[in-house]
Formats: sequence, structure tokens, C-alpha cells
Amino acid sequence: MLVREIIGNTATHTRSSEETDVLPLEWFETTRRIQRKHTTAGREVALKFTKEGQQLQQHDILYQDDALMIVVDILPCDAIVITPRNMAEMAKVCYEIGNKHLPLFLEGEQLLIPADEPLFRWLHAAGYPVVKEKRQLLHILRTNVQPHAHGNGGPSFFEKILELASK
Repeated sequence: MLVREIIGNTATHTRSSEETDVLPLEWFETTRRIQRKHTTAGREVALKFTKEGQQLQQHDILYQDDALMIVVDILPCDAIVITPRNMAEMAKVCYEIGNKHLPLFLEGEQLLIPADEPLFRWLHAAGYPVVKEKRQLLHILRTNVQPHAHGNGGPSFFEKILELASK
């Protein structure tokens, strides 16, 4: 089966099918434009995205008819979880991780990084509150996108980090 575009996401898509099959992906596979994978039911899926910058998200729908829907599931992986104690610490951690050019994910008020033992030891030695956990890496922080609020009237969490880091 050849997939060239994302149909939608189960969070917002209301159409249903008789069967749902899952395409399990590692977090780093979500940005690949061309790849061949197998669903949990053994169906071969060839992904060939022609648009630049397309990234698969959790529960994206890749195929759907009345009988079948194929949905993305991003697998949990070993991750470093940092829970900064305040905004200044959040800004420092983001700066340090950014200097290492590592992918950084945000879940609530926690930062997640794919497991890296030397980095974990460094963060721990620097006094940051870190633990190792199996987590899904879903919300990558992208620095090339301007942060914005979503109608709550105040600055977003990311805007607060940027403001503190610029002082």
C-alpha cells in the first residue's frame, strides 16, 4: 500500500472503519519522507511524502475506507526526563541542550530527550532534576517556528522560556 499524504488525525476525524490497524513508528522515523514499514497486522505500507517538512504525529490516519483505517502509533523509548524547578532553570536546560543540537520534546512542564548516557550523567552532575523513563516523544520543540498563545490571553509556556532566556 502506497501512502502519499496524511488523511487526518483520530483526535479530530469523525469517520470510522470496521477495523483499525496500527503502524508503529520510532520517534525518529516520523520525519522520514520515504520508508517501508509493516503494520501490527502485517500489512506493508510504503510512505512517500513529497511535501517538505511533513512530520507524522501520534494517531495520524494514513489510509481509510469503510473496512480499514491505518493509524500511526509512536512507540515509547528510553528517554531522559527533566522537570525544571523554575523558569530560569528551564531556560538554562533548553540553552544547554540546544547547544548540543539534540532533539528536545515538551510534555506539560517536563522536557524529554532521547536517552543518552553521557548527557544524563552531565545533567545529573550539573544538579538538574533528571530521571530515565520509557516515554513517547511526541511534541518536539522547533526553534524555527514562532511561539504563540492559543486564545488564553497570556503568553505561552514557550514564550515565557524565551523571555527569561533573553534577559
